[in-house]
Amino acid sequence: MVSALIGSFISAMATVLGALPLLFVKKLSEKWKDILVAFTAGIMVSATTFGLIPQALEESSLWILTIGLLVGIIVLDMIEKNVPHIDVERYKSVKQFDTKSLLVIIALIIHNIPEGLSTGFSYASVNDGLGPMIAIAIGAQNIPEGLILAVFLIQSSVSKLRAILIVTVTGLVEVISAIIGYFAASYISWLIGFGLSFAAGAMLFIVYKELIPETHGHGFERPATYSFIIGLILMIYISYFFG
Repeated sequence: MVSALIGSFISAMATVLGALPLLFVKKLSEKWKDILVAFTAGIMVSATTFGLIPQALEESSLWILTIGLLVGIIVLDMIEKNVPHIDVERYKSVKQFDTKSLLVIIALIIHNIPEGLSTGFSYASVNDGLGPMIAIAIGAQNIPEGLILAVFLIQSSVSKLRAILIVTVTGLVEVISAIIGYFAASYISWLIGFGLSFAAGAMLFIVYKELIPETHGHGFERPATYSFIIGLILMIYISYFFG
């Protein structure tokens, strides 16, 4: 339980880490943003392929894996369809913190719940190395997410310190949902395999629907591709050393 709490907290606070550069710089170049997001995508694909899916098969069955994957994808799809999405380019003209900004924050909080559950399910697994590995993957994804949210808030006339505070609150939601996922999987044995599969589906949806398209619209596809591969290889090494 303590490991799950620490891992989920570090993963969640990676959101704040992503926002911190805006205290010192005004903006991040499109090229480096694409490289960072692609690197994150590589990490998440690797963690899903070499961590979540094999462990879900080991702890359950092919049917549960299939159902969990599909449910994870569908849930994330419903979230994407029914809540606002942060589009920094579209809202560059926003000059005040309005209802739209509040809805975007709520959307990100809802979006963070499945990520926290993923971490909790992973720590409940019999594979002791899976929890830290998934926490690293989710944390890597949280860094550009925190950066994008902070940029959006600052463009909505929110002070930098207040933006960091809001980003922190959205990250803490992951800690709460991770604890819920950990206890739920600990008391309902079959839920571990399903939860790991759910996490895999959710992460794959995020990668293919959000991260990869985001890196292929600004003319930096080639460096982003190399960054994706480096992220994937790095997570293979992390997976190997965590066993």
